[in-house]
Formats: sequence, structure tokens, C-alpha cells
Amino acid sequence: MAWDAPGAGDSSDPPESFGMAGYADCLAGFVDRVRLEKPHVAGLSFGGALALELCRRHPAVPMTLILASAYAGWGGSLSAEVAEQRLQQALVLADLAPDEFMGALLPTMFSEATAPETVDEFGASMRAFHPAGFRAMARASAEDLRDVLPGLNVPTLLVYGDKDVRAPLTVAEDLEAAISGSMLVVLPDTGHLCNIEAPDDFNRAVRNFLRD
Repeated sequence: MAWDAPGAGDSSDPPESFGMAGYADCLAGFVDRVRLEKPHVAGLSFGGALALELCRRHPAVPMTLILASAYAGWGGSLSAEVAEQRLQQALVLADLAPDEFMGALLPTMFSEATAPETVDEFGASMRAFHPAGFRAMARASAEDLRDVLPGLNVPTLLVYGDKDVRAPLTVAEDLEAAISGSMLVVLPDTGHLCNIEAPDDFNRAVRNFLRD
């Protein structure tokens, strides 16, 4: 069994007003259903914000957090103007044909040095997006989750690519400063999807963190 967030993969679409709270409650229900006890919770980009909201609403669930290319919501990590621009762009993109949707977003996901076959493979997966689900995720992503950060009391790893244009290092540094005891690992010459672009370095960072 694998987790597909509502509105992605094989999951049905939630209402657009679902919010990060709705996603967090679904994730907590999934963890309970598969009988995981104190899992290590990892989230990338939207998934990182989801992991933060999970900690707020279900603090007993995670043993550790791994936040990759993550935000405290767009509203919590970007300027108000940029966060609103990103939301409005996402709502427009949701109405595009799959190839147009992929063509607009894919260039922001990887560094220029990424192998073309890696980019193409991820691009193919993007064509299967859910328009309604993408709108719901965008609205949830636009939230401001900064108030969660000071209360986090689980070991937290931050992993970011130094060529990320979607969640730049200023975002990573702000999270590191706000989350007590967190550790930041920066992967060189790597973009937003750092786990795909540099899988060996990413996995090494995660393994070292879990061993410690």
C-alpha cells in the first residue's frame, strides 16, 4: 500500500477548500490504517508543508521529520506578493492541457545539469495531473504555516538543492533558524527535485540523519 495524497495518483479529488488540515488528517488516517507506529515522515515541496501540518494536528505521529525542498507554506516562506503570484499561476496552469501544464512547470524542477532522460521521465508523470486536485493542493500550499515551526519537538532534517529556483536557500535557512535543533544539508548543483536529481547524495543524507 502506498500514499497518494487526495487529488493525486489514484486518489479521488478533494474539495478545493480542503486545506492543509484536510490533507494532514488524511495522512494521519493512512498511517493509522496501515498500522505504522511513530514513522519517520519525509515530505518534499508540498509534502514538506503537509508534514508540518501533520505535526501540528497529530503531534504524536512522527518520530522524525525530513523536509526536502520544503516551505512553511508559500505564505510562510515567500513574500506575500510572490505567494499570491504562485497561487494564481497554479490556478491558471490547472486549466491547461497536460503537455502545456508539463511544459510550464518542468523547467523549474531541475538544475540545468540534469540528465535529459531524468527530466523526460518526470515530465511524463506530470501529464497525469488532476486539475481539481492540483487546485486544491495549490490553495493548501499557499497557507502560512510559520506558527508550527517553533513548536516542533522531533528531530528534523532539511535537504535542499543549491540551484533550487522554487524553494531557494533563503527558504531553507529560515526554516533552519526557526526549527530548534534542525540540521540543514545542501546538495550542490541540484534543483527542486533533489531526491530525483541526486538520489545517492539525498539517500546518504537521510541515512546519516536516521542513524544519528
